[in-house]
Amino acid sequence: MTQNSDLVQKRKKPANSALILTQVANATLKKTAYLSVGVGLGLSTLTITAHADTTGSEEYRGSTAVVDTSAPIAALSTLSSLDDDKPLKVTLPKIQQFKTTTGVPVRFVQTTALPIVDVDLRFNAGSARDTSIRKEGFGIANMTATMLTQGSKKLDEDEFTQTVETLGINLSSSAYKDMFIVSLRSLSDDKHLLPAIDLMTQMLSEPAFDEDILARNKARLLVGLQQQKQDPNSLASIAFNQALYRDHPYAHPSVGTLDSVPSIDKQQLIAFKNQYLVAANASIAMTGNLTLPQAKKLAEDITNGLPTGQSAADLPEPKPLNQAKHIHIPFPSTQTTILMGQLGSKRATNPKDQQQQTNFAVGNEVLAGGDFNARLMTEVRQNLGYTYGISGSMNPMLARGPYQIGFSTRNDKARAAIEASLEVINNTLDQGITSSEMRLTTDNLKNSFPMGFASNAGINGLLGMMNFYQLPNSYLTDYVKRIDQVKLSEINQTMRETLKPDDFLIVTVGQDDPWQDKNTIK
Repeated sequence: MTQNSDLVQKRKKPANSALILTQVANATLKKTAYLSVGVGLGLSTLTITAHADTTGSEEYRGSTAVVDTSAPIAALSTLSSLDDDKPLKVTLPKIQQFKTTTGVPVRFVQTTALPIVDVDLRFNAGSARDTSIRKEGFGIANMTATMLTQGSKKLDEDEFTQTVETLGINLSSSAYKDMFIVSLRSLSDDKHLLPAIDLMTQMLSEPAFDEDILARNKARLLVGLQQQKQDPNSLASIAFNQALYRDHPYAHPSVGTLDSVPSIDKQQLIAFKNQYLVAANASIAMTGNLTLPQAKKLAEDITNGLPTGQSAADLPEPKPLNQAKHIHIPFPSTQTTILMGQLGSKRATNPKDQQQQTNFAVGNEVLAGGDFNARLMTEVRQNLGYTYGISGSMNPMLARGPYQIGFSTRNDKARAAIEASLEVINNTLDQGITSSEMRLTTDNLKNSFPMGFASNAGINGLLGMMNFYQLPNSYLTDYVKRIDQVKLSEINQTMRETLKPDDFLIVTVGQDDPWQDKNTIK
């Protein structure tokens, strides 16, 4: 997200008034614009189109003669209206918590603006659990999720699909590395909602897992996995995870592999469902046009058919590489795709670790945020012209997730682009970010924060995440407080403690191996 705090210093002698106006607009943006930002703290990605304060820009048109071009920042002193900016006041959704009779925790937010209900049922049951069903059974969780919406014992695939379409609901299931999610969006009146809940319970308690449909799914998936071989981004991601996690459950692709998918069978899907899609392993988030008694009744209806079961065992912690590793995958392309990074952090569940993650999020937005003024983007894209875009982010999970920086560049520039990126990272760690960069980033994060709960879906996504990771409501209510509490010294210290670029895993996919010939650096 970060604005470039050195913008003015880098342009001390603008050649014409257009450059001066650009400086004024950019400086105004530092106080008034909302930019695209990946919060990186478990909140949804919040995106708003950037816009300048046009009144402030107009004030300087035709009056550039009075601007001291040797110190253009002085022009900002006349923008006195910005001095009256008032602190952001945020009204958070009222979260109500309860448990079902089977012990499933529920978080509920009542919203009455639209006649809609969103339900998010999450299980600690992602693809990291595949091998507990069968050794090297990669893809079992994903196939289970695919087939839940392909018919039940009462309705075949066509009947199930037709009922979903007739009701006009969104009903889906997905498996990720950590979690298994069943989502429902329906109109809130009984005519639509009650049949929708019935479908949801059918798919959870009585899925058909039809053999013919399973065979069709595997055939389609195998075609997709073959096509993946022609996608350098997929190749890089798979190789990165395998090298970073090795024998850890996060190492394998959630969708499975060409070797594992053919051996997935119906009994494995049933075993996965019976072991992991259980009440002891579940949590519910609910947002919409319901009263609290209605929400409680709905939660009971959803969970009554779930077996009690047992909570999933804790995942092991992956071990860091502790040394640099370079992997090159030959690929016929004029571009080289690059992924670099290391083990990151796990989801913080206590205030101290949450503050540390906030510190890192602020520093990383300055270093590797998706904004054009992030340091990596400024140097590697704008100054050196090596790539159209470069960014990096932390992905905390139940166990330590990855920290990744990704971009692509011309084959003959790959080594130079990698080394330039590492130099920016090392310089940032050595010298730290600046106070102005910190202020601009924290302002942006706070101003973007309300957009995370500007819709039912946004609210429910936050509730689902908090429920899954067993975070207290204070995680949300203290978000702005955590941002206000960041200190420049602590941000820079956290960045130094977290990032170890000398030990980065670097994966390249392209025509030439950038590690074979240093003469490719130009």
